[in-house]
Amino acid sequence: MNAATLNPAQLEAVHYLGGPCLVLAGAGSGKTRVITHKIARLLEAGYAPGQIAAITFTNKAAQEMRERAKQLIGPRAAKHLVVSTFHSLGVRILRQDGTRLGLKPQFSIFDSDDVLGLLKEAGASTDNALARRWQWTISGWKNSGLNSEAAEAAATDDDERIAARVMRRYEEQLAAYQAVDFDDLIGLPHKLLRQDDEVRAKWQDTLRYVLVDEYQDTNTIQYELLKSLVDHPDERRRGLFTAVGDDDQSIYGWRGATIDNLKRLPQEYPRLKVIALEQNYRSTGNILRAANGVIANNPKLFEKKLWSDFGDGEPVRVVECDGEEHEAERAVARIQSLRGAGGPGIDFRDFAILYRANHQARVFEKALRKANLPYKVSGGQSFFDRVEIRDLCAWLRLLVNNDDDPAFLRAVSTPKRGIGTQTLAGLGEFAGRWKTSLYEALFAESLGTAVPARAIGSLHEFGRFVNDLEYRARHTTGAEDAKALLMGWLKDIGYEQHLHDGEDSEKLAAARWSNVLDFVDWIAKRCGGKDDNDGTSAVGENDGGLTVETERQSVLDVAQTISVIISLAERGNEQDVVTLSTLHAAKGLEWPHVTLVGVNEGLLPFRSEDGEMTAERLEEERRLMYVGITRARSTLMVSTLRRRKKGRDTIQGVPSRFIGEMKLHEVQAKVDPHEKLKALRAAAAGRAAQGASSVKG
Repeated sequence: MNAATLNPAQLEAVHYLGGPCLVLAGAGSGKTRVITHKIARLLEAGYAPGQIAAITFTNKAAQEMRERAKQLIGPRAAKHLVVSTFHSLGVRILRQDGTRLGLKPQFSIFDSDDVLGLLKEAGASTDNALARRWQWTISGWKNSGLNSEAAEAAATDDDERIAARVMRRYEEQLAAYQAVDFDDLIGLPHKLLRQDDEVRAKWQDTLRYVLVDEYQDTNTIQYELLKSLVDHPDERRRGLFTAVGDDDQSIYGWRGATIDNLKRLPQEYPRLKVIALEQNYRSTGNILRAANGVIANNPKLFEKKLWSDFGDGEPVRVVECDGEEHEAERAVARIQSLRGAGGPGIDFRDFAILYRANHQARVFEKALRKANLPYKVSGGQSFFDRVEIRDLCAWLRLLVNNDDDPAFLRAVSTPKRGIGTQTLAGLGEFAGRWKTSLYEALFAESLGTAVPARAIGSLHEFGRFVNDLEYRARHTTGAEDAKALLMGWLKDIGYEQHLHDGEDSEKLAAARWSNVLDFVDWIAKRCGGKDDNDGTSAVGENDGGLTVETERQSVLDVAQTISVIISLAERGNEQDVVTLSTLHAAKGLEWPHVTLVGVNEGLLPFRSEDGEMTAERLEEERRLMYVGITRARSTLMVSTLRRRKKGRDTIQGVPSRFIGEMKLHEVQAKVDPHEKLKALRAAAAGRAAQGASSVKG
């Protein structure tokens, strides 16, 4: 391990192995570097690679961490590290020991749409909006560690009591289908480790040291799962973990993340070692002073103040625009101006336009198109959200788990095979009466009492086809054989023709079939070993640590991981384009030149029509502003509106309070325009001097 590239605070964090450790990693302070070097230090201290777990929140972050670790400790050791998302780790635990909870190893993982359908059925409702509210409420309860019984006891009004009763029926449905939802991938492993001493001892012995990235984003049940893993009965082995996070970047309260988890650590682990990483390797001094000025207005859990060696750089600019169109024109003009001043060394990918809400993107897209500037909108439709990919995923889910009724219903009717809705309704009624899955009911001798004789032949044919496909998928490994199997399957079911039949435009049908071929390649590559897998993906996804790329897998093995991969999908994109992104989606990313737009009261901080601006909400909005500022490396422009649209009306714009909190007048003077390029080059030179260490946040 080359420790010469670490600063003193990073070194302290890497070398402290004696107990629980909290690393307060400010924006751009090199937290991934600390985690990977700490993995190397643990190996030096005698830990085996398989005894070290590094847990993060997204597949992309897990993949980056694994690659960085591989460069530091070598591919042999890195292959056996447990580098994964929380949810991938949950799948691993349940696949191995879920039978203790009554789950079979090939359980299904239901996605958001599957869950919505089940909740409508459980609540006897066809109202999508109501079912979505139930979905959010139930997810919130699960993330707080509550089951339906506890939720009903805690309900405070009739709406919550109804949601709790729907939750109870929903739990029964999941158990009948041998399925879990995304929240269960954390809740069920926690339940298992809490109530089963033998399983808990096994996993505590397996994962002897745990590192958690982005700790401020954990919710209650994730924290409890971490405790189940590290609270060893032997005091010498209790609390062997490192949590890496930043209370100033906690921006996901709306989805259950709680900053209370940071407060709980020193209370529940009195020996906790707290180490602050304050040196920033990303931004210039003026940008960091603006960020520090804003976040200083929030109450502090732990003291921390960012600084860098890059010099002051160019002043942060605040511009006032007449309206949204004028703001978009100025943002585009800034991109054109900086590219003109910097010459060919400044690419489109060096620019980002960040905003609070998705609807703000439209006017910037229009302005960029008008100027013929290439762009992408971060958080657009995922590859896996496309109808054709969801169709094929339903088939694969059915192969993994024959009891997955939603997958059965989608597969049996896509493409159409002469099995109508009345037949399926009769089959469903029969399965419900005998408490079996739809697939199991296919082969019941008494099915003729519920389904017309002419339909039974079609149902049996479908069942035999699924059985045969499942057998071949279980025994097919290697990229070439997997691709042959999948293409043969698509031909057998006539899927390409199905796409052409369903589209008026041949061009659209061809585009959808192209997506299908990409999906086939994506699965095939994951079936290949090191000899036939180049580690790339036509789709640009990875599995967050569920698979080891050097091991050959069967098509069925890959199919078992798909639901988690889909749910955490993040597509890599290295195109030379301007990025448009919400502030939430921008977290963890950085650009040389950032324009932060719509910085007005009502937009940032955001206030909904009926939303009360509580102190907690304001603090989270302030953290969101801080995240936006610290995405910038060399230049930052903040724009505010004199007039802004609100629905169909135009109202007077009030500059955000956060602009004043940046205190730009106290630290920045006007700079001669001719000095701007010089400042940019000086900052770039300073960063290049640090570049050998490749320190990133």
